[in-house]
Amino acid sequence: MHQVKLEKKRQHEKDILSEMINIYCKGHGHEELCKDCTELKAYALDRIERCPEMATKSFCSVCDIQCYAPEQREKIRDVMRYSGRRYFLVHPLQTIAHGWTTLRSRQRQISQAKKK
Repeated sequence: MHQVKLEKKRQHEKDILSEMINIYCKGHGHEELCKDCTELKAYALDRIERCPEMATKSFCSVCDIQCYAPEQREKIRDVMRYSGRRYFLVHPLQTIAHGWTTLRSRQRQISQAKKK
């Protein structure tokens, strides 16, 4: 993947993740990011920055390499579960595009597994 396109994709993923953590934290009564959400956001953004599969993967949830520590992986899942439905109200087209991309990625994984 071309370097500029790769960096654009990386930044897009960071922006979405940041927005979802913001939605989660505000939804739990915080005006600004709390300490836990700030730490989770820093951790997740670092994972995105260091992702060795950025050029080929769609999203972390469908990636073969799970680079999140178990505790942070569970926390980010909680954020995604909570924020996903609410994100749709703020960014409906991005949410639909994300769902479509995730579905295609999962279908690719299934077809590759059948070939093995």
